Amino acid sequence: MSDLSTNQKKPKLKGEEEDDEEEEANVSCREEQEEVLVALVEHRSNEIERFKNHISNYQTKLIEAERSLRDSKAKLAQLRGVPLKTLRNVNGDEKDYVSPSPSKTLKPCDTSDHPRGSSSISKTKTFVVKQKSESSNIKASGDRNRGTKRKFEQKEHKELIRLIGRNSSPTTIKCHTSNQISSQHKRKLRSLILCPVNEQLFATSSLDGMVSLWQLQPGRLAASLLSTTDCLSRKQRRWAEDMAWHPSGKSIFSVYTADDGDSQISILNLNKTRGVTFLENKPHVKGIINNIKFMPWENTCFVTGGSDHAVVLWNESDDEENKWKSKTLHRNLHSAAVMGVDGMRNKNIVLSVGADKRICGFDVQVGRADYKHQIDYKCMSVLSNPCDFNLFMVQSGEPEKQLRLFDIRLRKTELHSFGWKQDSSESQSALINQSWSPDGLYITSGSVDPVIHVFDIRYNACKPTQSIKAHQKRVFQAEWHYSQPLIISISSDLNIGLHKIS
Repeated sequence: MSDLSTNQKKPKLKGEEEDDEEEEANVSCREEQEEVLVALVEHRSNEIERFKNHISNYQTKLIEAERSLRDSKAKLAQLRGVPLKTLRNVNGDEKDYVSPSPSKTLKPCDTSDHPRGSSSISKTKTFVVKQKSESSNIKASGDRNRGTKRKFEQKEHKELIRLIGRNSSPTTIKCHTSNQISSQHKRKLRSLILCPVNEQLFATSSLDGMVSLWQLQPGRLAASLLSTTDCLSRKQRRWAEDMAWHPSGKSIFSVYTADDGDSQISILNLNKTRGVTFLENKPHVKGIINNIKFMPWENTCFVTGGSDHAVVLWNESDDEENKWKSKTLHRNLHSAAVMGVDGMRNKNIVLSVGADKRICGFDVQVGRADYKHQIDYKCMSVLSNPCDFNLFMVQSGEPEKQLRLFDIRLRKTELHSFGWKQDSSESQSALINQSWSPDGLYITSGSVDPVIHVFDIRYNACKPTQSIKAHQKRVFQAEWHYSQPLIISISSDLNIGLHKIS
């Protein structure tokens, strides 16, 4: 009996139970501290990247300021009657920094030689450049150091995410006057793009296969048709599904289809007489190529997304002009057609959205997906914000919640959503596109109805801030001009809308 009593397990005393609970609490506390520190490390890393971007921006501004100083010194020397040799010495190193002039205008050689629909590939002579010497300097500088212009155009990051949904009342824009002009296309319009270096130029394309170049008329709410070029694909004679302007402003790129070995990319050269050329590379394996975007990075490159689930990066060759090397970033991250692509400004991340409801962010430098998210409806387009480099918008197929806002730093977190009711149809069209305002606070969107919807990201409601009656039929796109108080729209009524705003 005495042995049994000694072998019996002794019950824990109250003090021992408190020690165990304290140890468990310490473990839990350490885990929480570790989680907090991991988040802090990630935050500090992002902060360092942001500061690096600030340094790069200020270096660019320093170069610009030094150039302005040299110009002022040169004018002062000229005013004081200093000899020309001295003037050249003051401004002699200007050739190291060449910037294209936004005011440079392109004019047609002879509009009578290019009636609509009669332009030919072999005889296309679209433009002459007034400032030939400056154009040659731009080309020489671009050949020596590609990417200088991209660094010059890089904007400074502005924190806008903290403003999202903060206001209970919207801030509206005023649409003073509108004017509609005939697009002169024979079939429905498909794309509208603005020239990145000349604020007066924009281009349209349609299902008739023609790409038209337009020039805004100074002081008037009007535009003149400069030229129309046949850009149908070689084999199937298909129209361009999407267009993008080269950052230099010298050419327009169009995408087609990968079926039956047809041409996938065409280049419309605006400063040369050879017209349209087609790239030999054909990395997409099947289906329509839905989207093309030039990346907002230092090195000139663009990305395409197609119905074959692939996202392809195209880099400009240093050896020869109009030679591009393609590299497939991924084919397996999406299980359905890739509908839209775009690039983040602060990192080399390519965003892609698909009909499989997935949103992916692929880090080009690391070579793997850095961001993954899936929503409840198919995705149809993606747009990164021009001012807040962490903010991007996705267009979805969900009624009344078509537009979603995301932060690239937050996984699987939606910041805000808004949308609109549709009167004429319940289906969501992938042909409807959006545009950010230059300050990054507003989004304009087309609609299956004849209106332009405007959204203020600071407004905490889900409905449009306002809807502008713009056309007679559905509005495909309403592009916010980057330097003028103007919105340009295209519609299935075959008209181009010009809307003066403030």
